[in-house]
Amino acid sequence: MANQPLIIYTDGGSRGNPGPAGIGAVLSKDGQTVLALSEYLGVTTNNVAEYTALVMALEKGLELGYRDVEVRMDSELIVRQMNGQYRVKNERLIPLFNKARQLASRYSGFQITHVRRELNKEADRLANQAMDGARDASQANSGP
Repeated sequence: MANQPLIIYTDGGSRGNPGPAGIGAVLSKDGQTVLALSEYLGVTTNNVAEYTALVMALEKGLELGYRDVEVRMDSELIVRQMNGQYRVKNERLIPLFNKARQLASRYSGFQITHVRRELNKEADRLANQAMDGARDASQANSGP
């Protein structure tokens, strides 16, 4: 059996656009979760959150020593931009796009594919968990 790549599922979201945002990612190898990421980003746009999730997951994959990766995400825009099918026009996305491309180039094998939202449930759950945790913390800090 051929050596299987690291599989990365990523998702980013915001409640409002812009709004409170979070990212989620699941890194797995041979069907086993290697690492799960969930982080609140503050207030930003959905697309910034999507790119941030991709960048953070690619960084973690390299830190863990993986060199062959397959990314799966439900943002068709980001996938098409990363594959060169769409240009990146939004000024806020260009630095994130460039960072993601630079990280992708450090892998000996890199593939990114679009998946339907229902196939990306765990990364979506982690992104929502990050947003929920930040909301809960702000409500707790607001007091009576």
